[in-house]
Amino acid sequence: MALTLLRHAAVHPKYQKRYNGWTDLSIEPSLFDAKMVAPLCKQHFDHIYSSDLMRCQETLSFMEMTPYTTDERLREVRFKAHIEGLSYQEVSRRSDFDASLLEDHIAWHNYICAERYEAFSRRIDAFLTDLPKDKEILVCTHGGVMQHMLALLHLPLQQIDYLNWIRIEHYEL
Repeated sequence: MALTLLRHAAVHPKYQKRYNGWTDLSIEPSLFDAKMVAPLCKQHFDHIYSSDLMRCQETLSFMEMTPYTTDERLREVRFKAHIEGLSYQEVSRRSDFDASLLEDHIAWHNYICAERYEAFSRRIDAFLTDLPKDKEILVCTHGGVMQHMLALLHLPLQQIDYLNWIRIEHYEL
């Protein structure tokens, strides 16, 4: 079984580099670069999964990758209401900001997220556990979800830009 993780296409520049967890944003069609995902469009997948948020579903539609199954477990983490939509620079100017939180991934997560780290991890782990075995699978989701999947699979974290994808040939939880 191979698992291919795809980050959704770019949103409008005014929403980029912001904490856009469950805000249901559309992609910016003018920023969709079909060349970046051309190899995926030529590949056969037994199953295609998408976050239920528009930016992921629109990405798959632009790629003409249908049918697919939406799964809310693939949503980005839910940020706190007062963090959602802010940039890191805006968060770092908050009166309750403490730079030492950046030294501990879980402490930082719990500072900016309404969804506790343990709950986020459980839903991503449950999705991976429920995947069919011995199949070619494509998952279109969000950068934070992809990073967490890599961590759960004991793979190195990496920068994941819009429309970047990672193919994982063999994996075990």
